[in-house]
Amino acid sequence: MVMPTFLLYGANGYTGRLIARETVVRGLHPVLAGRNAEAVGALARELGLKHRIFSLEDAAATRAGLEGVQAVLHCAGPFAHTAQPMVDACLEARVHYLDITGEIRVFEALAARDTEAMAAGILLLPGVGFDVVPSDCLAAHLHRRLPAAKRLTLAFQGIGRYSRGTATTIIENLPHGGAVRRSGMLTNVPAAWRTRVIDFGQGPTLAVTIPWGDIATAYRSTGIGDIEVYTAVSRWQLRLMRLSRLFHWILRTSLVQNFFKRRIQAGPPGPSDEERARGRTYLWGEVEDGQGRRLVSRLRGPEGYTFTMLTALAAMTHVLNSDAPPGYQTPSLAYGPDFVLEVPGVERVDE
Repeated sequence: MVMPTFLLYGANGYTGRLIARETVVRGLHPVLAGRNAEAVGALARELGLKHRIFSLEDAAATRAGLEGVQAVLHCAGPFAHTAQPMVDACLEARVHYLDITGEIRVFEALAARDTEAMAAGILLLPGVGFDVVPSDCLAAHLHRRLPAAKRLTLAFQGIGRYSRGTATTIIENLPHGGAVRRSGMLTNVPAAWRTRVIDFGQGPTLAVTIPWGDIATAYRSTGIGDIEVYTAVSRWQLRLMRLSRLFHWILRTSLVQNFFKRRIQAGPPGPSDEERARGRTYLWGEVEDGQGRRLVSRLRGPEGYTFTMLTALAAMTHVLNSDAPPGYQTPSLAYGPDFVLEVPGVERVDE
């Protein structure tokens, strides 16, 4: 029996292709979609799947593109530009929405549409990739261990070469600096605002604050009001991040933005299969209750884009099996802190 279909939009992108090929291995039958007729069509023929071509700028075409599917897995970023029109269509068509964003603005915008999603009876579940399944589940697990926690710190290590889509999103967000959560409020801070040394399980490593998606999602998953997210960096990367504070106004200009985007498009689409096979990711999390109690948990898993492929399909499998709680959800709210452990090769250790 063929499982109910879902639509994979942005199937011709780097991550979309990884997911599309894995669906065939698993015997799933998504409808591939995107706006590039040649690329999407070629991939669909290669994999023996149906396909549809439409641009998210055309609301009527987008709504028509969702006909007959149960859910959408949206993989065409930057999602600050593409999430709203796809969500609009999903709400109208009563189709579940999942995406692989890591953008704070997108998480916040979709959370504001919780009431609409509840009324439509659909799931809004952004961030089903490496952004933010492992970190969100780690945050929820730590909160489960220490329910009185007042402060949450998350960190990760192991992201290698970026895909074009990820790099483009980074360039667009670079002029905006950093962000943390303070007393429940999103708070802007300078780029590379704080550093600390973190042991991801392989010895002390320099890490720096970044505006990762958990600044939005972990607050809703845990209710913890003070949240910071760090990533491992080298000394020269830290210097470059701090230097960007001086030139943020230049980085905002269309001339500079377009220059970097052209360079990105001229480069490789993302890490090779060999790089992904060799890669590993490491996550670390800490909660504190303000009374001197501190707990740490670590998590390790596959390379980031492989991680995204696996977690996105794990989430979609839940949805296709009618496990789709309505309204805005985070991965851990929808499927629990242990959802990430469904991914092969993921290990979690508590201190």
